[in-house]
Order: sequence, then C-alpha cells, then structure tokens
Amino acid sequence: MPTALKNTQTKNLISIGLLVFLPIAVVADKLNWDALTVFGLSAIAIVPLAVWLSTATEEIAVVLGPSIGGLLNAVFGNATELIISLVALKEGLVDIVKASITGTIISNLLLVMGLSMLLGGLRYKEQTFQPMAARVNGSTMTLAVTAIVLPAMVITTSNVVEQSAITNLSIFVAVILIVVYGFTLLFSLKTHSYLYDVGVIELGDKISEDEATQDKHSKPNLSLWVGILLVATIGIAFVSEIFVGAVEEATKGLGLTPLFTGVILLPLVGGAAEYVTAVRVAIKNNMDLSVSVAMGSSLLVALLVAPLLVIVGQVIGQPMDLNFNLFEVVAVIIAVVIANLISLDGRSNWLEGMLLLATYAVLAAAFYFHPV
Repeated sequence: MPTALKNTQTKNLISIGLLVFLPIAVVADKLNWDALTVFGLSAIAIVPLAVWLSTATEEIAVVLGPSIGGLLNAVFGNATELIISLVALKEGLVDIVKASITGTIISNLLLVMGLSMLLGGLRYKEQTFQPMAARVNGSTMTLAVTAIVLPAMVITTSNVVEQSAITNLSIFVAVILIVVYGFTLLFSLKTHSYLYDVGVIELGDKISEDEATQDKHSKPNLSLWVGILLVATIGIAFVSEIFVGAVEEATKGLGLTPLFTGVILLPLVGGAAEYVTAVRVAIKNNMDLSVSVAMGSSLLVALLVAPLLVIVGQVIGQPMDLNFNLFEVVAVIIAVVIANLISLDGRSNWLEGMLLLATYAVLAAAFYFHPV
C-alpha cells in the first residue's frame, strides 16, 4: 500500500475514533457534569470534526481545481475558529473572542511555524521555501497589524475617547481589511498564482505518484465530501455551544484569566487540524506548503475573521471593536516581526524553529502571569 494512502487512512481512523467524544460531551452537558469535564470533552470532540472539515475541504478542492479549490481553502481555512468565536460572541464573551484573534495569529506564526521548522529541520539539515510569497504575506500581515494597533493607540494617546468613535473606527477598519483580503485572493489565486503554487492536491496528500499510477482517473466523490463538509460544520457549531458554555466556569476553576484562555487555549482547540497539516508536510520536506498554511491562516484571521466578527457583533447586538489589550498588540507585533525576519531568506533549520517556539513559550508565560 502506498505510504501516502496509508497515512491518510491512519488519520481518518484516528478522526473516526475521536468522534466517540461527541456523544459523550453531549451527555456530559445534558447531565450537568462538572464544567471542567464538559470543557475537556467538548474540546476533544471539536478536534476530529475540525479534521474532517479540513479533509473535506481538501478533497473538494481536488475535484474543483486550483482556482476554486484555493478559494474554498481560503474561505474554510479557519472555519473552526470562526464558528467558535461566533458562538462565544453570541454569548457575550467579547474579551475571550478578541483574545482568540490575537492568539490565533501568534500561535500560527510562532507555534505552528516553529514546530514545522524544528521537526522538519531535525530530518533535513536545511529546508527551503518560496521567499517571495513569504515576503508578500509578511507585508500584508504588517498592514493588518497596523490596523489592529490603531484603535488601541487612539485610546492610549488621547485623554477622552468616546466609545462610539472607537466603534466607528473599528467598523471602518474592518471594511478596509475585508477589501484588502479580497485583493489578496485576487493576487494569490489569479494574477500571481505561480508564487503560491504549492499544489492544492498536496495540501491533503491525497494523491501520490503511486496512487496516480494505479488509477489515473480516480477522483474524490464530490457529493460525499460536500455532505461531510456540511455535517462537520454543523457538528462544530453544535459542540461549540457546549464548549463555550463551559469555558468560563472551567477556566476560572483552573485559575486562568479570559486573556490567557483566549490567547492560548482556544487557538489550540480550533486550529488543531491546521497544526497537524503544517507539521506533517514540513516533515515531508514541503516547507513551501507548511509556511503557506501558517502565514495564510494568520492572514485569514487578521483580514477576514476579525473584521467579520466586528460587523456581526454590531448586527447581533454584541458590540465588538478592534480595541485590543495593549499587551496583546505588542505580542502580535513581536510575532509578526520575528516570523518575517526568519522567513525572509526562504530557508529554515531546526534552530530557527526552536527560536520561534521559545518566543511562543515566553509570550504564553507572560499571558499566564498577566494580571486581569
């Protein structure tokens, strides 16, 4: 059996096995078990659903081709994080939602890239990736960070700022960021797609050369995978209700602040599927794809997820702005600067991966000890 097919089947079996936590989490919630237990069970239940959502997106992308497939990956790339954030926003957990935005950016740039470079570097002395794509992503990320910093800077540098002014500024910035995201899609999928040509098929490692030799005409069942995509999305939305309902009480019981919960814990739950994909392809010496997943996910959160949450918050009566905690802003700036510096030369090794992980560990500790 081809190695790629064996790896795919192993991943699917693990995902199916973890689905057992879905009914257990539902029962735990209905029977009013301890909040920490419900929190843990629902968090585990989200992981296989996120993996199936990611897998379905990749399979559909194989059928629909690079352009539409790339757009689908761009839209559903952070669907799990978006769904969890929307549920939390609906419940009024605005501080946790805002913290999860910065946390997802930080974890993708430092934790995911760090693990990828470290584990890939332990197997290969030096790995290479497309520096031009990394520079474009870095420049766009810098714009997004600037937009996120501005509301906080307005408040910090002014004696009195009306909340309405911050809200209006946040809405304006949100619209600009969404427009910019649209142009980044045009750039990456159309006018300069060759810079991002890391292979939609490779993203899921679905069709290896061995498999192609065995059956050149086989393609994924589109109807089946669309159904799985819909079921996984609905499942994540359902379990997220349970997860969010227990998160406050559970984390308080552990002595964790909403800031630490949002910045560190939520991204680990929501981004599990992406983390596995990025690390797996890095170990296979495809750092192009690994860096693309990590930086692309950060861009998606900064340019689309955060602005959407601002706009949706206004619509559902849970106002959310882009006035982030100043320490969160500083942490994001640090993550973006370090990630840009390390990715500029288009080369990576295990030491650079370790440096990224060390930076993430220091920031995580700082958020843990940061006062409420």
